[in-house]
Amino acid sequence: MLKEAVKKKLHAGTVIPAHPLALTKDRQLDEPGQRALTRYYIDAGVGGIAVGVHTTQFEIREPEYNLYKKVLSLAIEETKQANVPDEFIKVAGICGPTEQALFEAKFSKEAGYDLGLLSMGGLNHLSEDDLIDRAEKVAEIIPLFGFYLQPAVGGRVLSYDFWLRFASIPNVYAIKIAPFDRYCSIDVVRAVCHSPRNEEIALYTGNDDNIINDLLTTFQFNIGNQKVEKKIVGGLLGHWSVWTKRVVEIFDQVKEVQNHDLIPKELLTLGQEITDANAAIFDSRNSFKGSIAGINEILARQGLLQGNWCLLDREVLSPGQAEELNRVYASYPHLHDDDFVKANLSKWFAK
Repeated sequence: MLKEAVKKKLHAGTVIPAHPLALTKDRQLDEPGQRALTRYYIDAGVGGIAVGVHTTQFEIREPEYNLYKKVLSLAIEETKQANVPDEFIKVAGICGPTEQALFEAKFSKEAGYDLGLLSMGGLNHLSEDDLIDRAEKVAEIIPLFGFYLQPAVGGRVLSYDFWLRFASIPNVYAIKIAPFDRYCSIDVVRAVCHSPRNEEIALYTGNDDNIINDLLTTFQFNIGNQKVEKKIVGGLLGHWSVWTKRVVEIFDQVKEVQNHDLIPKELLTLGQEITDANAAIFDSRNSFKGSIAGINEILARQGLLQGNWCLLDREVLSPGQAEELNRVYASYPHLHDDDFVKANLSKWFAK
């Protein structure tokens, strides 16, 4: 069962950054850097963190790196050291075939994580029936945070019926909607609204290309003789792993008007600026090949990482991506939190 304080926070909506991986130049774990990142997010005011997810690099599970347990444990240690409140949401990435997913669920639960973000990526050989069976088994171990991963980075298109069945699993408490596709996103919301567990499930955006619009939209469907409304209350995003202090401030602005009839046009403009910045960070022009390196590059420029290195040699900035990052940095100075990072960097790297 999910802790009541966490459930309340989850449904109220909050900022959950997808935690990156700090590496040295020779692609070994940079433990001081990994700890500093967690400290940065906590001090920035986030409501939770997600570790072992796509932004953390799925390869941490490979035997040659063997970093999954280590990286998840470091984050838990830092939350304890910071004495985060009971409501702070700790999300562990869970992926792979059923046997692997069950192993990761057990470890995450024992380590102190509240929910498992269950990826369907890399499982194209499984039917939707197989995926539901897998999810039910994992849900017996840890409360689930569903995850609709976009096909460009390893996900697959899933049907409305799949999400309707997924929402019926008793231990599902949230779904991250990240197909980067309006039609697929609506499928998830509609399925949850039609589910008898509608009010038990919190929706979070993972659509880094449409963050503000997702958060400002009230979805409405006719179900039987009544209209059912649902909002995307928060976000679990790789984009939110950078410039996070400003992210929290902007999210607070959005929450203030989320239930208003009139939405300030300035927020919609801001949303498009964030999307433009995300295009550079995530390398959308090159099918997101440089997305993780782009995140790491921003953090490296701020001094939070030693460099933009990833575990795989091919995970690098794309040609022209650095110039695009220069452009959005210059165009949108109100989106970054460089001053906040500069003021706290020595503290975060202190022993």
